[in-house]
Amino acid sequence: MDRDNNSYEQMEQNQINEMRKRKVQNFHLNLNDDDLAVGEQYRDMGNYDDEGPQQISSYSDDDVREQMKRNSRNIRKREKREEKRQLKYADHQNKRRFRIIWWGSVILVALMFSMFLLIGVNDMLAMNRTEENKVTIEIPENPSLEDVSKALWNKGVIKEEMFFNIYAKITKNDDDFTQGVFNMKTNMDYEAIVNYLQSISNRTDTIKITVTEGMNVQEIADMLVEKDVLPDTSEFLKLCNSNYFDKDYDFISEIKNPDKRYYKLEGYLFPDTYECYHNEDPKLTITRMLNDFETRIYENQNVEGYKKIINIEKIAKKKKMSLDKVLIIASIIQAEAANKKDMYNISSVLHNRLKAGKASGFAKLSLDSTKYYPYRSKKKVPESERKTFKSSYNTYKIKGLPPGPICNPGMEAILAALYPNDTDYLYFCHSKKGTPYYARTLYQQNLNLAEAKGN
Repeated sequence: MDRDNNSYEQMEQNQINEMRKRKVQNFHLNLNDDDLAVGEQYRDMGNYDDEGPQQISSYSDDDVREQMKRNSRNIRKREKREEKRQLKYADHQNKRRFRIIWWGSVILVALMFSMFLLIGVNDMLAMNRTEENKVTIEIPENPSLEDVSKALWNKGVIKEEMFFNIYAKITKNDDDFTQGVFNMKTNMDYEAIVNYLQSISNRTDTIKITVTEGMNVQEIADMLVEKDVLPDTSEFLKLCNSNYFDKDYDFISEIKNPDKRYYKLEGYLFPDTYECYHNEDPKLTITRMLNDFETRIYENQNVEGYKKIINIEKIAKKKKMSLDKVLIIASIIQAEAANKKDMYNISSVLHNRLKAGKASGFAKLSLDSTKYYPYRSKKKVPESERKTFKSSYNTYKIKGLPPGPICNPGMEAILAALYPNDTDYLYFCHSKKGTPYYARTLYQQNLNLAEAKGN
């Protein structure tokens, strides 16, 4: 029985020794040279041989376990150091690659920018466009800078759209372009191109219009729309009754009763032939006419039928007449007269009646041309207003001259207003054919009216 127990204990001890041996072998597999040296010491201490350890007590489980822990910590430390070293090396490599890529990108961008700058400057100075050709450029309505550069590029006037856009923005010319058709050379530098396009006098899409003597503001507006100069009449008519032009023209700012007028500029849009542009700004259209008026009225000029050089503004001052009064009388003469000679006789009637005044029963001028102003006749009054319309210019209802001109008179009517014939006529009328009749008395006037009806 004791033998059996001893045998059992011996087997158990052998199993434990075998397990320890395997642990030691496994431990050796994970050691470096230093660790192996330590292991050899432990091997010597344990005196292992093929049959197992001779001194079990000197190589206990606790010692092995403690040594294994220390070695495990050393290994982890070395692994961490190696990992840090590898990370540091990788980071160094990444930084190096980044610096190479960054400097490469900088150099590439610099080269590209240099090329862009070189090509752009050459185009700006027209160094790459030496051949001179003439092309037609059409700039659309309300153009953007991109619209302009695209139109120029399409016809070969510029070769670098982006550089032209940058130039226009830097020089603050990016919003100063207007629509139009221009004939241009292909070897112009940017400065010349911008200046050329911003001068409306270089436009070739001109439209000739003629403002005839006696046309009123509404009729001029309708004609401008019909000729395709303006898209509609609204802005033009609004400007004609505004203070927009006061700062530029003293003869407009000096008008004393603008609030009583239908159109402040009536009488000042001088009848003439003008070159306008398709769909142009109505401010430009009106300015063109006011400039013409200013030239005709304020500058010395030769007038057909007059030997002396004439200055209308100075003549009006000598006759103690305001320019506005001259234009009011001239507009009535223009609207009423049948011909040039008739103008001077009608002028005499108006001057005589104004002089006679209320004392002689001529406080009201009673002129047909004023009854429906600002319309030409009753038929021209909008149908919705026709039955109730009453003009504040109607000289059958008001005393003296109307508040302002009733049309835009020509030079002959203005001269007639300044130089009436010396007559004592107080009445006039016309036949359907335009034959004029004049009378000194109401009786003669009635006879003239009866005769004019038959003609």
